[in-house]
Amino acid sequence: MAGNKRPNRKSKPSKGKKNPQAQGTTGGGDTTTQIFENLEDAETLQERILGTETFIKRNRRLIMIALGLVVVLVAGYAIITSINSGKESEAQEELLFTQRYFEVDSLNRVLNGYGTIPGAKAISSDYSGTKAGKLAKFYAGVVYLKQGKFQEAIDNLKGFSTSDWLIQARANVLIGDAYQELKQYDQAVLYYKKAIDHKPNKFFTPPYLMKLALVYELQNNVDAAIATYDRLLADYPSASDANNAKKYKGKLLAGKNQK
Repeated sequence: MAGNKRPNRKSKPSKGKKNPQAQGTTGGGDTTTQIFENLEDAETLQERILGTETFIKRNRRLIMIALGLVVVLVAGYAIITSINSGKESEAQEELLFTQRYFEVDSLNRVLNGYGTIPGAKAISSDYSGTKAGKLAKFYAGVVYLKQGKFQEAIDNLKGFSTSDWLIQARANVLIGDAYQELKQYDQAVLYYKKAIDHKPNKFFTPPYLMKLALVYELQNNVDAAIATYDRLLADYPSASDANNAKKYKGKLLAGKNQK
């Protein structure tokens, strides 16, 4: 691609708290990155994937105090005890520690736990049929991605699934990011497309389209990259990525004209 330097923009996963996988979002990208960070925030994930049961367990003391009367306390305790029964509740209790480690970016403890506290690897294995077990896979996948262990990230993120469309699309993007780092561009394209086509919306779809266009550029597939930028500009003209899409499309067209 003569005259086109953009593929060199590809960033490597960072070691810090900020989400490393939001490349292609400069010029308004701070907002997009913040959205991605919020989406991968441990508390957000817990609430969206595990639902109200986790809230009750984490706040049971406040709930009990608010109930006030002894008879109501007893009834409330019975409800919470019922919620806590079974493998799902056990897994959610175990995952609370993993969540805290994830929040402070203690990557090794997220994966392996600490002392007698299990990490995401053990929880995902011991509670594989539960929502919490699947969420542990997501945590592990994100950690492996930050550590540059891309195949491990892919394996764990592929083991995650949820009915929450935002988180599922995000998991697909992270898989695409890992494949991109491995230079397996066809697979990156596949998973970026899955994310793009999974409940398209004005907040997340534009940066996902930017990622897809970048991979096409890395493949020297100029026509596909231009078509992807055109799709972003047509469907999301007010997106923060629109200006960059115009700029990169212009560079690609200029490069084609020089040939």
